[in-house]
Amino acid sequence: MKIGVVGAGTMGRGIGQIFAQAGHSVTLIDVSADALSFARKDIQSSLQRLAGKGKMKDEPDAIVARIEFLNDMERLKNCDIVIEAVFERLDIKKDTLARISSIVGDSTVIGSNTSSISIDVLSRAVRHPERFLGIHFFNPVPVMSLVEIVPSEFTSSTVIEHITEILKDVGKDPVFSRNFPGFISNRILMPLIREAILTYEQGIASPADIDKTFRLGMNHPMGPIELADFIGLDVCYDIMEVLYRDFGNPAFKPPVTLKNMVDSGKLGRKTGQGFYSYEVRR
Repeated sequence: MKIGVVGAGTMGRGIGQIFAQAGHSVTLIDVSADALSFARKDIQSSLQRLAGKGKMKDEPDAIVARIEFLNDMERLKNCDIVIEAVFERLDIKKDTLARISSIVGDSTVIGSNTSSISIDVLSRAVRHPERFLGIHFFNPVPVMSLVEIVPSEFTSSTVIEHITEILKDVGKDPVFSRNFPGFISNRILMPLIREAILTYEQGIASPADIDKTFRLGMNHPMGPIELADFIGLDVCYDIMEVLYRDFGNPAFKPPVTLKNMVDSGKLGRKTGQGFYSYEVRR
């Protein structure tokens, strides 16, 4: 098949990689030439790491050759499936989805990689809402097997079944969620991350000790503050804002410390500074 992915950030390039690994032709779109250049290098590096572990049938160069790195949305025209993976902001996603929908054919399935925004609301941006649904991948996409499938009230059962089989074919293990804010994962995860940050904010414990408690006491592979840095503090903030707005429950309200860090550009691993310091790959 021909797969389109819009947004060459962490999630978009991971989504493009897994479909190319499975033998599909991929068109990866981004408005930024720098983002596209980095995406090519990052996918190549990811594939080389996987090849070194003996986890691939094809050579990295052959897989990268299946991916077009472009800034022209019109090149999505003949795609069978297009997945939007832009910033977790309602206005940006709606504008992007409307543009995709105006370009692709009537039979194309459009998916949004949103982690929290209402699929019903996003479906209003596309011409054929029956062929639109949420397809929420997890980071790092080439490694994490879980995908949340979130239909809107308009999504056809045929499209749900089709996407489910395609995801299984590329090695993913889907779960299904009703269209509620945060779906399954972030409905549960974000309050945990919020409480961990508040525990630090109130001077109860250091980030290191909070994370150690979850790794050693709850057998989590990563503590909640480490995980927030990994996800991106801006992404966590945006998701909490959606949950707080849609549920109206203070239990979802982003902590002041989180807002201050996002405002100062300390976004976690991707910027080199969050609750911890990191070396940034260029």
